[in-house]
Amino acid sequence: MKDTDYTSIFSRFRGVEGDLLPILLRIQEKDGYISETSVERVSRFLKISENQIYGVASFYSRFRFTKPGKNTVKVCMGTACHVHGGQFLTDELGWNLGISVGQTTDDGRFDFQRVTCLGCCALAPVVQINDETYGRTMVVGLKEILNKYE
Repeated sequence: MKDTDYTSIFSRFRGVEGDLLPILLRIQEKDGYISETSVERVSRFLKISENQIYGVASFYSRFRFTKPGKNTVKVCMGTACHVHGGQFLTDELGWNLGISVGQTTDDGRFDFQRVTCLGCCALAPVVQINDETYGRTMVVGLKEILNKYE
């Protein structure tokens, strides 16, 4: 974000500690993630430590600290998906993408997340890429699914 973007975000707030979550939400809406630079700027504006900001933001699963990829891959790890092989899908996707959960591929094509539930228990195990949901997903079919997003 440019300085003018921070100025426009900060201008809506008084600069008190209670402004932290709404500020972080606005930054993430604008950039898709919370960058180190954002944390530094918010720290100065609110006069709180960067550690405090990371402590609060990392508590909430909504906030991310890496730039999102062009395509977001989510593996459901709810009970039904977990029982039907969600961890195998997670391991295989990580291997295929060359990244771990919470990371983005070097080329920026994919970011990888593990979620608590996608609400598709009858289709377990489930992988979601962007808004497309793949039910009863098998490890052998993952590469073919990923190739659709080249």
